[in-house]
Amino acid sequence: MSKNLRLGAASIAFSQPLYIESAASIVSQKEADGPLGNLFDLVCEDPMFGCDTWESAESTLQKETATQAISKAGLSSEDIHLMFAGDLLAQTSATCFGSAGLGIPFYGLYGACSTIGEALSLGSLALTAGFGTRVLCATSSHFATAEKEFRFPLGYGCQRPLSATWTVTGSAACILSPEAPHPSEIVGSSLLRSTLGSVAITGITTGKVIDFGFRDSLNMGGCMAPAACDTIYRHFEDFGRSVNDYDAVLTGDLGVVGRQILLDLLKEKNIDLSSVHQDCGLLIYDNQKQDTHSGGSGCGCAASVLAAYILPRVVSGFWKRVLFVPTGAMLSKVSFNEGESVAGIAHGVVIEHISKETEV
Repeated sequence: MSKNLRLGAASIAFSQPLYIESAASIVSQKEADGPLGNLFDLVCEDPMFGCDTWESAESTLQKETATQAISKAGLSSEDIHLMFAGDLLAQTSATCFGSAGLGIPFYGLYGACSTIGEALSLGSLALTAGFGTRVLCATSSHFATAEKEFRFPLGYGCQRPLSATWTVTGSAACILSPEAPHPSEIVGSSLLRSTLGSVAITGITTGKVIDFGFRDSLNMGGCMAPAACDTIYRHFEDFGRSVNDYDAVLTGDLGVVGRQILLDLLKEKNIDLSSVHQDCGLLIYDNQKQDTHSGGSGCGCAASVLAAYILPRVVSGFWKRVLFVPTGAMLSKVSFNEGESVAGIAHGVVIEHISKETEV
């Protein structure tokens, strides 16, 4: 078997694709009212998800999403060897309580809104090293828990600046496997396999923490854009690729403000990404009708857009190769209140359509 190819300081081209066997996404009503509303697997009109606290609601949300992803693949929890998951809350509490009943060996992650990229990267590394045959990658966010954790109680009714993003109430989960899934006539986020081929991860570029000295916690796009620029630039350099090698480059959560900063920073490096760039924070909401200011954010933003929108387009062959770059703002209540700046991070994941002729 050929070896994985280490490229640059933090990029890896996998010798064998890591297949995304299934994916699930669950959101609340606000997300369902957006442009992608009919693509999500389940919409829960009750933001409490039948629970007594916001935190319990998010735990329930993530657990149900993970359960759906497992069920769609025709598996049980016993078939999953490792779980990589996280959320925005202190000590990743939503994930810890949500995963408790699944009985899957668990690694808790914190990459802020980039967590799904971190989970997919680590899950791919574990599988390609032979540590298991299936890995579950999951994450979630909730508007109310994030506001309570990082900003102000909702009852304060604080005015939000135009640079602010709206934390997505949503969750997504993916199951990775080194084996190509069996063909199915079903194409979409329910079962990511078709008679045309499959969808797989073929490479990663691990992000660096990039600190431009931003101290505005209500301008997440500005804090994260430099990290997205660094990861995308290093990815192109490491893989020897350009914009023309991708059908789409999708960032997470930059929103209106962050997207423009990213495009400007890349132009300084002679990269014009505008023709293929989309941002998950701008895809999930209609900013003109839903009053989300700069767009969407949160761990559940890029993750739910990935499961509901990106993966079905790849497995159908509409997109042959995309670069998925979820972004995160690395701050806490303590660091922000002590005057520290808000650094960013972004993880790059190469996702490709694998035709039936080339499946191994």
